[in-house]
Amino acid sequence: MIKTRLSLAVTTSIFGLSLSPIANAEFIKDTTATLEARNYYFNRDFRQEGASQSRREEWAQGFIMRVDSGYTEGAVGVGLDAIGMFGFKLDSGGGTAGTNLLVPDRSGGSQDNSSDLAVAAKAKFSDTAVRVGSMQFKNMAISSSDGRLLPQVFRGGQLISTEFERLLLDGGYLSQVNHRDSGDFEDLKVKAGGKRGINVGGDNSSDAFKFLGGNYRVTEDMTASYYYSNLEDLYKQNSFNLVQVLPLGEGQSLKADLRYTRSTDDGRSNVDNKALGAMFTYSLAGHSVGLGYQKMNGDTGAAYIGGTDPFLVNYVQISDFANKDESSWQARYDFDFKGVGIPGLKFMTRYLSGDNVDLGATAGDGKEWERDIELKYVFQQGPLKNLSVRWRNAMVRSNFTNDVDENRLILSYTLPLL
Repeated sequence: MIKTRLSLAVTTSIFGLSLSPIANAEFIKDTTATLEARNYYFNRDFRQEGASQSRREEWAQGFIMRVDSGYTEGAVGVGLDAIGMFGFKLDSGGGTAGTNLLVPDRSGGSQDNSSDLAVAAKAKFSDTAVRVGSMQFKNMAISSSDGRLLPQVFRGGQLISTEFERLLLDGGYLSQVNHRDSGDFEDLKVKAGGKRGINVGGDNSSDAFKFLGGNYRVTEDMTASYYYSNLEDLYKQNSFNLVQVLPLGEGQSLKADLRYTRSTDDGRSNVDNKALGAMFTYSLAGHSVGLGYQKMNGDTGAAYIGGTDPFLVNYVQISDFANKDESSWQARYDFDFKGVGIPGLKFMTRYLSGDNVDLGATAGDGKEWERDIELKYVFQQGPLKNLSVRWRNAMVRSNFTNDVDENRLILSYTLPLL
């Protein structure tokens, strides 16, 4: 639900800034505001025998308003960013809840509607900016999930600096998370369970996540990145990334994306993982063909904050292929129909296969595969211009987890307000 104290803080801050219209000309001029209407249908069928729930199916409508102010004039400029979120149920019930589209209720169903407001104050000096409050994050250490009706936001602070040419520095501190199907903030947790082998002694929660890192543009075609992160008492992590795009001629390129993450425990867990990933993509005239490989080594699978999007090559629509000892590969194909006279239409399909999952001494090795299809069209002109229609289909089969058939239909329209 919308926090009254946050609404009051926003009103008070805007009122205070408006007292100096001359000094705050840039604050107003550089402010942007958008309203996104997001209509989301989600259907997941469980195909394995003995499933406790045969189907999850819900339909919902959401609205996301984003306001990013400019900065006041002066040596140190200040501003405000806000995300207002409102979602309501269109269809659910009969034991089909649990899609993460809507906030659960106490009966095992979903609430009729929910709303929230995320506000962050910001300041900028030269080419260094600081934000404090509630916001989304997207980097190698932490990435907010936006794969359902409303986005996931965190409470904390972040500093981003581009003072040095080719170098971006990024550091932050997070204390709580408001998940995409929740109206309340809560402590952070490491993703456990399943076959990743992560065990936590005592409470699996922490109110302190720190990260520091950045990226350096080595050449026009190559970027190197590094992040250190620590979920206090649960895990420590060092992540490395190297991305190079090699031009091969007109309309052709080869992209290499290499990733390595080392995760260890921080007192209350047994986290011990080395995650290696590589993705190579060849592009030619609207076609893209990609091949990927991912390997887990160590006493556990990959470690990351539950509910977020992990920095893994084979993290896809349903699975992350990050269980203990798992090896997986991916084949992917994309096509942009712009080259054949249909701008706005894009197609993607991929197939992933994983094996060697540690199921225990007597259970043998686990295997899984996932096949995804995605078709997206953005209207280019007329009264429906900028309306996006997106269909996502996935199928998962496994000998150690759920067999799933899934469909998502997402309609999204973003209206610029400022």
